[in-house]
Amino acid sequence: MKIHAVSPVEKYLGAIPNRLQLAGGWIDQPFVSRHNPQPPGSMVVVQIEPDFRPMDRSGIASGTRAIAMKLWNGKLPNRSPVELARELYEAENKGKADPSGSQDMIGLVYPGVNRLDYDHKIHGGVFPSHIESCNRPKVGRWLGKVLHLIPVEPRPDGYSPLGIKQLTPKWVAKLGQSGQDCYDAIVKMDAKALGASLNLNMQCWETLLPHVVRHPRLRVDLMPLLKAYQRQYPGAMYSGCGGGYLIVVSNEPVPGAFKVNIRVAQK
Repeated sequence: MKIHAVSPVEKYLGAIPNRLQLAGGWIDQPFVSRHNPQPPGSMVVVQIEPDFRPMDRSGIASGTRAIAMKLWNGKLPNRSPVELARELYEAENKGKADPSGSQDMIGLVYPGVNRLDYDHKIHGGVFPSHIESCNRPKVGRWLGKVLHLIPVEPRPDGYSPLGIKQLTPKWVAKLGQSGQDCYDAIVKMDAKALGASLNLNMQCWETLLPHVVRHPRLRVDLMPLLKAYQRQYPGAMYSGCGGGYLIVVSNEPVPGAFKVNIRVAQK
């Protein structure tokens, strides 16, 4: 039997996966989901291989992963992902006045593509009322081919996306729908529909929490950059508040972008 030799880079990066947030982000926060007139609202997280070091403060859950690395000695324990997600949530948010959303933890411990459904009346909106997962290798390979990441810039020190909240029920419902649309598009391997869901997500972010994309501390004018890519490709969104990476959907190469490898459950 051939044994895989762990390279120095692999050893440095660690075995705990990274995660991407796609459409629907912020619906995992109860202060948002409680305004949803059509619960549950959905968002999508995708587990990706830890074969690169993400920029910190860039929406890839690098801070949560760092806590997981210490908590579990560099690799995921062989336990239920439900248990792991809750354990990691408690470890990160103990004593915090503004806890981070559970999608960060879930994305790190659930393999594949995951639709997280949030209803503020269930688990207080802190944890999903339901998780729908897709671990089909064919879907994972397709998604890895059509997602392209372009480094933009981490969110700066002293920045907060919560300075302005315009949480109108109509747009909160659209945010939750963007996550549903995103998951459906991925499962159907439909790049056009996937791009449309990311574009809708960005409209929702800009409307509900304007400081996510416009803020005096941001050095990059995020919206013109985003719209340029949305005009040329099926869709695009930022990996997190304040920029981070631009995630572009395209069947063709995107100059300056790199790919991620989707991690699906091993049978």
